[in-house]
Amino acid sequence: MKITLAQLNPTVGDVTGNLDKLSSRLKEVASEKPDLMILPELYLTGYPPRDLLDDDAFIRACDAALTELQKISLDFPEIAILTGTVSRCRLEHGKKLHNSAILIENGRTLFRQDKTLLPAYDVFDENRYFEPAKEVRVYPFRGELLGISICEDAWNEAGAKLPHLYAQNPIQQLSRAGATLLINLSASPYYLGKEELRFATLAHQSKQLGLPLVMVNQVGGNDELIFDGCSLVLNNQGEKIAQAPPFVEKIFSIDSKQFKLSTPAKPAFIDQSPQDPMAQLESALVLGIRDYFEKCGFSETVIGLSGGIDSALTCALAVKALGPERVWGITMPSPYSSGGSVDDSRNLADNLGIRFDNIPISNLYQSYLETLQPIFAERPMDLTEENIQARIRGNLLMSVANKFNRLLLTTGNKSELAVGYCTLYGDMSGGLAPISDLPKGLVYKLARHCNRKSIIIPESTLTKEPSAELRPDQKDQDSLPPYDILDRILELYIDEGVDGATIVVREGFPKATVDWIITAVKRNEYKRRQAPPGLKVTSKAFGCGRRMPIAARY
Repeated sequence: MKITLAQLNPTVGDVTGNLDKLSSRLKEVASEKPDLMILPELYLTGYPPRDLLDDDAFIRACDAALTELQKISLDFPEIAILTGTVSRCRLEHGKKLHNSAILIENGRTLFRQDKTLLPAYDVFDENRYFEPAKEVRVYPFRGELLGISICEDAWNEAGAKLPHLYAQNPIQQLSRAGATLLINLSASPYYLGKEELRFATLAHQSKQLGLPLVMVNQVGGNDELIFDGCSLVLNNQGEKIAQAPPFVEKIFSIDSKQFKLSTPAKPAFIDQSPQDPMAQLESALVLGIRDYFEKCGFSETVIGLSGGIDSALTCALAVKALGPERVWGITMPSPYSSGGSVDDSRNLADNLGIRFDNIPISNLYQSYLETLQPIFAERPMDLTEENIQARIRGNLLMSVANKFNRLLLTTGNKSELAVGYCTLYGDMSGGLAPISDLPKGLVYKLARHCNRKSIIIPESTLTKEPSAELRPDQKDQDSLPPYDILDRILELYIDEGVDGATIVVREGFPKATVDWIITAVKRNEYKRRQAPPGLKVTSKAFGCGRRMPIAARY
């Protein structure tokens, strides 16, 4: 049996567009005469559809798309299509929908398997919408017994060193039912290290059960989430015999004769050159930016350039995603900006080949101070005046974005966002925050990676001490702990959920430093609630995956 893996990039809600793409890809592979074409989880709806699933008209559109797919399949009578979509739950009680994998051939639906395990952690909220499968069955097809599962169904294996969240393991149930081939439809989001974890998890199940496994994963960016693809085929020893490249659409076929063979001396990987973590991170962010723009209907961006590392990295990523002709950099020096910062911004723009403008804000800032002077009276200057500068810049950038129909990119990083070292309605203004899940140390690593072939980000930007330049001789470390310490404590507290007392004992950091950071994280939840969406690249990002109360005492 020849199986075609279709690692595609659907758009959430665009049921018609996703179906058209599927139809087009069917025409492309028809000459290869595959027996079965497999698509990702919820391909027709795009993942995650979220509260679109509460819209009756949307569900009717999904029903219609499935009917249309049955008609399309009549033009390809020898190809069975296994796709993810929603199906209606007919039970008297419970949710109204299932997350389903549906097998269609020659105008008919042959088989449906609903998702059993519905994740409700991190960015997932599936039990909000779906009813779990009532049974797990295999399906005889072209000499095989197909054991079909959907994403999380394959992730409940204690031996793979994952949290054991569910009382059942659908993959083992499929094995006991006699499956000879495991198939998993996935929409598994990317974060650093996820590909290795995913492979280890699936390989453990495959080897333990002695069954080949085919996993087809979605690729593309949908809001905060980035999907890396990396669809793969494992033989019955859990060895990788084929894998699609990350972060791009890819369709490839494999013959089931290979499923029970040991890995050949040179595995038939589609992706022959493994990427290092920084290359993967860069590819993920570029894909996330590009898809956010395309799927939101924007084509051009404007970015405030401060001469610092964050705005420089954001700009470099935007150019890779959109092209230099669609990126506009603007520097806005205040009375406290150094000449070097303006020069670094201009040099960055020259290196990238983008439009660059300089809009000084000293006169505007002075006008604000004069306007507010009767109200502020004799109160000394403080953080208020610093924030005025940031808010002037945010206002100017949003004005340019509005006037020229561009999307403003926000340039803050995770370290600053965590402790509130950012200004609401100032440098937090924008429609997307591409690096808001990158700790400061990772920002530097990725910036160095961007410079691996030629100087894009000026060396002075990489080496100078970080500063917001909102008061004379200001440095970030005047207000924050050293970034390496800050990042490590944030990683333990936010990503790993370690409490402050344990951090002090385990890592030896001063208690006062740990307490200050944790207090700052809690105190600034209200800011993060108003931040633009940020691209998730770590295991625990701010946003939909971390839902903390604002008005709380703990």
